[in-house]
Amino acid sequence: MGIYRDFLYIGDTSDDTIKRFDATTGKFLDTFVTSESGGLHGPRGIIFNQLGNLFVSNQNVNQPQNGNVLKYNGHTGSFLRELVSSIQKGAPFAPRGIVLSYNNVLYVADLQGPGDTPQPGELRAYNGTTGEFLGNFNHSCFNKPFFPRSVVFGPDGLLYVSVFNPFDPLDGWVLQFDPVKRTFKKVFVESNAVNKLHRPEGLVFGPDGNLYVTSFRADENDTDKILIFNGKTGKFLDKIELDTVGSPRAFAMAILFGPCGKLFVPISGTGPDTGSVRRYDVETKTFNVFIPAGKQLGSPWYLTFGNTDSGTLAYYM
Repeated sequence: MGIYRDFLYIGDTSDDTIKRFDATTGKFLDTFVTSESGGLHGPRGIIFNQLGNLFVSNQNVNQPQNGNVLKYNGHTGSFLRELVSSIQKGAPFAPRGIVLSYNNVLYVADLQGPGDTPQPGELRAYNGTTGEFLGNFNHSCFNKPFFPRSVVFGPDGLLYVSVFNPFDPLDGWVLQFDPVKRTFKKVFVESNAVNKLHRPEGLVFGPDGNLYVTSFRADENDTDKILIFNGKTGKFLDKIELDTVGSPRAFAMAILFGPCGKLFVPISGTGPDTGSVRRYDVETKTFNVFIPAGKQLGSPWYLTFGNTDSGTLAYYM
């Protein structure tokens, strides 16, 4: 799919839908997955598998059951089945970002476990065809609170996972994992006074090889931003500020590179830009509004193109 004409798909958490736009013009085309289709309550990570079907991690917000991963027809958006069941062994409680490897293993960042107080989450693996639970990653050597939000394959074949700390909102990490051994390797990026990595979520490697990560403001004297790190060393390089101190907030949950090497940033927050999608030139840090606010999108989070790689999240033609 997407050989001659590509589309942009965005999960809208305001009405629990997946909406489709022209990938070149930003024109709204349709609601690709309708509200509650297949029990959709809280769309998070979205990717296409190698056969062109759409996978959506569903957090089941305010529902009595665990989260799950839903499968939809990639041409029509019709519900096919529950790929990862909310009642199966290893079901995710609060799934967020997802990726699918070349050998058909689905990796899910499960934000947290059940309970009245936040319980640490898991990085989980499933068979990409059957949904069978394959196991959790061993993160015992990471001696901080493990609340994973999103995941991506790096150019080195390792998994990179954004992790935040609900007990200290100024904390934040990007961790490296071995996808074969399912073991923790090292802390790739850690929050400090220079990089100000706070509550990271969306992360993606750019065409330049650098790692781009969403970060949220510490307080009213800070800004929401996208941080840029060296993709090989984790060294902090630069930032793209999404708002200014004293202005309404404009933050991003997830980000993705698309056509022409541009960075696509769905905007949430409290300001007039909420519901828009910006298209950034990362060299100049300038953007144009790809999808205007106040129209089709209420609270856009995760996104994918038809031509997005399901593992690296890189854009290809």
